[in-house]
Amino acid sequence: MNLTIALTIQVIFCSTCFFSWEGIKSMIPDFIFSFCVSVVLSWGGSRVEHFLDPRVSWVHTPVKRLLFTTALYLAYAFVGCFIIVFVYSWVIDQYTLDQIPWKHIFRFSLTPMYIALVFMAIFTTRSWLIEWRKSAIEAEQLRSEKLASQYQSLKDQLNPHFLFNSLNVLSNLVYEDADKSAAFIQKLSKIYRYVLEVQQEELVSLTKELDFARNYLELQKIRFEENLSFSIKIQTEKGYFIPPLSLQLLLENAIKHNVASQDNPLFIHILQKGNELWVSNSFQPKSGQTEPSTGVGLNNIKMRYQLLSDRQIQVIQDENEFLVRLPLLEVAQ
Repeated sequence: MNLTIALTIQVIFCSTCFFSWEGIKSMIPDFIFSFCVSVVLSWGGSRVEHFLDPRVSWVHTPVKRLLFTTALYLAYAFVGCFIIVFVYSWVIDQYTLDQIPWKHIFRFSLTPMYIALVFMAIFTTRSWLIEWRKSAIEAEQLRSEKLASQYQSLKDQLNPHFLFNSLNVLSNLVYEDADKSAAFIQKLSKIYRYVLEVQQEELVSLTKELDFARNYLELQKIRFEENLSFSIKIQTEKGYFIPPLSLQLLLENAIKHNVASQDNPLFIHILQKGNELWVSNSFQPKSGQTEPSTGVGLNNIKMRYQLLSDRQIQVIQDENEFLVRLPLLEVAQ
């Protein structure tokens, strides 16, 4: 590309030079000069783009990015062109240091700036298109992950086991305690309502997600009685957000894949540590379980965090505990 640009400049300024050997020889210094200018300008454009891409976004702050790109690149282009013109004048015209025409070199350095503007337009357009394409791909990935999460959540809540266990508990409660059965129905309806309400959301407030978690765990507590214990300790719920149904996937997995019996009660803890939400359960996997863990729910949460934030979830497992640390996100107003 740089050779083509240098050759094009020579054609524009001296098209007759190509018709004689003497003309070609006289054109060589100017061709080298044009080539050096093109190389310096193109390299500088890529460096400015590489420097600004991770720092100033075209998508989120386009005006700021344009101003930074213009200021940095034109400043670099002028300094680079000035050095090349100085070296060219020194070598070709063989000036001594006290004879160098600084004003002439300064004015002559402005001429390549037209080429710099062309390069800036090319690199600016290229950088903007690349970031726009990346943003579009990430948005599509987020949409796909959200759809997968919705499907998985609905499937978990509407699967025959969940419905059968819930209705079986409810049928026993109806004859034993009318008030408790009414509370059970209310909690069950809140669970389904919440799942349907947050289907179109990328983030939900920590308050809403914790309300859902309480309803879900209290529902399971009625089913498992003393075989299941849980605690929720939060410092502050205001201002924090997480991907919807993240807790549902973690709580569902904890109950589905671990023993909850009188001899081995299952403990689930949800607590806030700074700007993280720690969800842990006693690790006592079922032996010969018919529904082995596939990791789909956990991977879904990981992928959604990757698309929404640069902070990632952490999974820690030892002999007695399974812990997932969820970053609490803040939404800019």
